[in-house]
Amino acid sequence: MITRNIKEEDYYKVINVLNDWWGGRQMTHLLPRLFFEHFQPTSFIVEDENEVLSAFLIGFVSQTHLNEAYIHFVGVNPKDRKNGLARELYELFFTKVIGLGCNTVRCITSPVNEGSISFHISMGFSVSLSTDYAGLGQDCILFSKSITTY
Repeated sequence: MITRNIKEEDYYKVINVLNDWWGGRQMTHLLPRLFFEHFQPTSFIVEDENEVLSAFLIGFVSQTHLNEAYIHFVGVNPKDRKNGLARELYELFFTKVIGLGCNTVRCITSPVNEGSISFHISMGFSVSLSTDYAGLGQDCILFSKSITTY
């Protein structure tokens, strides 16, 4: 497996598999091309030796809270799940953003995404429910993790 920073041209590689990786759920609207244009230094992709996409992480440093970083989207090919790729990407992201002055990482998920909730708990994130976070009746699970060394 090869891990590297994303490039703008990776957009189509990711967007073309996104809905399939989420079991047919429509997810592409949550990952606009701008993330591939503007957050390359803090976003990563994992490919096999044939350049087949295995995983990706899209993250950035907050423009409002300069000591905080945010993980916007993470995906792992269903055939590569349970191999530690998400954990490796998170740890790579932590290392990168610590070097940029961050000491906290935040992210969110839907309350129905039990796999994501379990994963974040296993990674040491604190978990809270925020009602109406994404609009009236659209609750979200908020994750926060203090990072100092990785």
